[in-house]
Amino acid sequence: MLCEGCMERDNVSSSSTMEFLLLGFSELLHLRVLLFLTFLIVHLVTLAENAMIFVAVLMEPSRPPMLFFLGQLSAVELCYALVIVPKALLGLAAGGSAISMPGCAAQMHLFVALGGAECFLLAAMAYDRYVAVCQPLRYAALMEGLGLRLALACALGAFAVALGLTVAVFRLPFCQPRRIDHFFCDVPAVLRLACARGDAAQLALMAACLLLLLLPFLLILASYLCIAVALSGAASPAGRGKAFSTCVLQLAITFLHYGCATFVYIRPNSSYSPARDKVVSLVYTNVTPLMYPLIYSLRNKEIRGILRKMLRRKKIGEL
Repeated sequence: MLCEGCMERDNVSSSSTMEFLLLGFSELLHLRVLLFLTFLIVHLVTLAENAMIFVAVLMEPSRPPMLFFLGQLSAVELCYALVIVPKALLGLAAGGSAISMPGCAAQMHLFVALGGAECFLLAAMAYDRYVAVCQPLRYAALMEGLGLRLALACALGAFAVALGLTVAVFRLPFCQPRRIDHFFCDVPAVLRLACARGDAAQLALMAACLLLLLLPFLLILASYLCIAVALSGAASPAGRGKAFSTCVLQLAITFLHYGCATFVYIRPNSSYSPARDKVVSLVYTNVTPLMYPLIYSLRNKEIRGILRKMLRRKKIGEL
């Protein structure tokens, strides 16, 4: 779809001098201080939670696969938050912020890659739980050494898909003014600025959604369905209730993350709304990274045990 101002192309000799303006929440300037403080507090709590869990996992010499996955998830969430939130906070403080074209491309690539790696990791963790619950006698044989291979496959696969999508998007010509009505370089918001039909970019976006969103989501659902069937017939009432409550919480936060991402990326172009997209994007860039440690890690008895040991060592050191 052609955008306004396509007749005037930029006569800029180097793409490194081209800039986008991230408008962020410029329409809510009267709430700028409140939004800034809210985002800052959520960001700092998210960083503290994930850093604490990552350090706790590193300090544990014997790491079972689930503990390894929790450490990887915390590392991904740390990077995920640092890619998006500091620039958004700067935009809130200044009423908008400029970002170079290479910077915008780098942010988009890292955002998609880390988000995809997170989705694959959640699928790997669901499979780990499936093996632990449904095939406990074969757990050690199946998962020994598999955790590292799965983590590497998650990271490499997500980064490769993200690179293809980012290249397809930034091969398009962009119109003036380059104002992105978002708080980061999200794919739909950047595509709105293209001066030409972005069929290749749309196909790349659809492929990325199928590989990074739909495929892991189906694997997660299949794993939890098998877990539910196994628990309904095998566990004691008390153990079954505890296991079901954990699964329900994990599925709830997974549905929240995937539901918001699906709403933003898999929908007709005619339903695009910048204001609505920004609100929905806040969920999977701020809320779910804050909730994952609480639901996945801090409810894990091994993580809680490691954290208690860390606190004891700190108290002993202070005496």
